[in-house]
Amino acid sequence: MVSPRIAGSSSNALEFNPTDGETYLLNKGAGGRKNPQTTFSSPAKTFANMFISIVGAGVLGLPYAFMRMGWVMSLLLLSFIALLTCYCMMLLVKTRRRLDAIVEDSSIVSFGDLGFAVCGPPGRVVVDFLIVLSQAGFCIGYLIFIGNTAANLMNGDGSAVRGLNVYLTGGVEILGFSLKSLVIWACVPFQLGLNSIKTLTHLAPLSIFADLVDLGAMGVVMAEDVIKMMRHREDLVAFGGLSMFFYGMGVAVYAFEGVGMVIPLEAEMRDKRKFGKILSISMVFIFLMYGGFGLLGYFAFGENTKDIITANFGKGLISTLVQLGLCINLFFTFPLMMNPVYEIFERRFCGGQYCLWLRWLLVVLVTLVALLVPNFADFLSLVGSSVCCALGFILPAAFHLLVFKDEMGWSGWIVDSGIIALGMIFAISGTWYSLMEILKITV
Repeated sequence: MVSPRIAGSSSNALEFNPTDGETYLLNKGAGGRKNPQTTFSSPAKTFANMFISIVGAGVLGLPYAFMRMGWVMSLLLLSFIALLTCYCMMLLVKTRRRLDAIVEDSSIVSFGDLGFAVCGPPGRVVVDFLIVLSQAGFCIGYLIFIGNTAANLMNGDGSAVRGLNVYLTGGVEILGFSLKSLVIWACVPFQLGLNSIKTLTHLAPLSIFADLVDLGAMGVVMAEDVIKMMRHREDLVAFGGLSMFFYGMGVAVYAFEGVGMVIPLEAEMRDKRKFGKILSISMVFIFLMYGGFGLLGYFAFGENTKDIITANFGKGLISTLVQLGLCINLFFTFPLMMNPVYEIFERRFCGGQYCLWLRWLLVVLVTLVALLVPNFADFLSLVGSSVCCALGFILPAAFHLLVFKDEMGWSGWIVDSGIIALGMIFAISGTWYSLMEILKITV
């Protein structure tokens, strides 16, 4: 019986039973029973954790996506992605519950565990690979935001971004004069220190502070949008072209990405029967917040909406504090979002042991990629289209189909297969259009 070790979140071990070809995840603590000391979450805490898991930097690119797609198409697309994301999240929960019912004392506590249980080692490899891309992609987006925002605050005329474009076309010496690149490089020593911390417990107060700053900043941004709308009404577009649909789809998928946290949150909830209701309420609340944020930003600035909405504000004290607050939020969120990447790499290359040089290498690689991507919203669309579509739509439907295939009717097959096909169409088309937008800017 093979028992490879899981690095990170628990003391569980994976075991493969060769007698019947099924993969099990067995809880090895307390004689095969779940630890009675486990603290379970209330519905309110689950709602808060779900909110924090989904809402992030992606919301800052929504007004720009509304401008590119048109406000009616954007709202329709956001509502569709919210419904589809919620449905696919529940597919993962149902799949986990069925495997728990089949295998006594089963302990599936992560997306990777579920991939291993359904498809064996290849399933875990695929999930791990996509999680690394998505989490690293989030952190690249954070650095782009910090660099662009700092450049906007320091010179206000966009020369830093133009300098980076010159650098990408061959002017290597321009790199030293780009405010964006200098700010991103200045973050590296501090991020090396923060990402060297073995446990995230010490970062918990900073994480809570960052979330509060994020909510406060969003509220101030929406208030500023309303003031701008009252002073001047912009010309608005209701529907964009087909290419803009796929572009906006990637941004929307990125904004709602949080599927990797669904299984851990459901596993830790005290009354699991209420999880579906809490998840639905969370998604409705987030959709309303996203829709309002995108609408107000686009209505306020019209065709002049920038890829990061905060770049549209002037040099006032409130605007400066909001932008600095968002930068602080993303700066301290960076090591938290990179932690799953470290767990995966250390499990696969260091036997599950802490490895400082590997963490530092990953931080530097993420920084280099951030320097090569000039546009925040275009990068959100690329990550949302390529990686988040696979994690959020394709894999949940595929895992559900594999586990329930013997008892599903033709309608169930059609729904799961349709989601897989739709996810693949979204991923391919969205990735293509996003790459075209990025290349159009950099070339």
